[in-house]
Amino acid sequence: MPRRKPNASESIEPSATAASTTETSTSNTTANAANNNLFAVDAAETSLYVDRLQQCFRGHANPEAASAMEAYMRDQYPFLGLKQPVRMALTRDFLSENGAPSGNELIRVSSELWELPEREFQYTAIVLLEKKRKQAVPEFLSLYEKLIVSKSWWDTVDIIASKLVGQLFRNDPELARRTVPSWISSDNKWLRRTALLFQLTYKERTDAEWLFALIRECAHEKEFFIRKAIGWALREYAKTDAAAVRSFVAGTTLSGLSAREALKHIGSAE
Repeated sequence: MPRRKPNASESIEPSATAASTTETSTSNTTANAANNNLFAVDAAETSLYVDRLQQCFRGHANPEAASAMEAYMRDQYPFLGLKQPVRMALTRDFLSENGAPSGNELIRVSSELWELPEREFQYTAIVLLEKKRKQAVPEFLSLYEKLIVSKSWWDTVDIIASKLVGQLFRNDPELARRTVPSWISSDNKWLRRTALLFQLTYKERTDAEWLFALIRECAHEKEFFIRKAIGWALREYAKTDAAAVRSFVAGTTLSGLSAREALKHIGSAE
């Protein structure tokens, strides 16, 4: 069923909003049955690799820091209390001793980490995937989509969109053309946000007309995370072609939030 278009209205900044949690929906998937088996992970039956990583992280848990981190993230997910410098240092040491997974093993390990309750494990799954992102093949798209629509919040989705999906679609533009139309029309706001943000780091390689078309698809929405993504995508592209962004904003009905974010560093046309 197509999404029902809401009426446009103003929104607020992310630091001041208690935006809604992950919405559930069905979404188009590109996985075949064989690949889907790689994603069928029971958190109680993790690999030795993930067991070792859990032991490493849990041995450095900091309950006091965890409470502060959970509050900052509006209690969306539990934390171990590993601040980023500590977590990254532990990850580096772990990888030096255990190596980094690749291929199907990387898909399996990432899926296992995603099923664990504490947020640091989702962050680490993304770190592992980032290390191999340039070698990712189309089969990784099903994994990326799974990670986008499960345990979804901006802290994971935005990195997946701009770093992982962005690289995969840069490697395979035809895959992007086949996938993005279903994402931008999805009932899942995080897939729509990903469709808007995957070109975030493309600079001169941005397909501006496509970006503008995707934005028009969502410009009517009230959803804060979509309005913010529109502004962010335009603001980044303005670093490459400020005139094009000014012209687009001037000729397109956008929310005040989206327009302000788009023109934040370049101002409107005289």
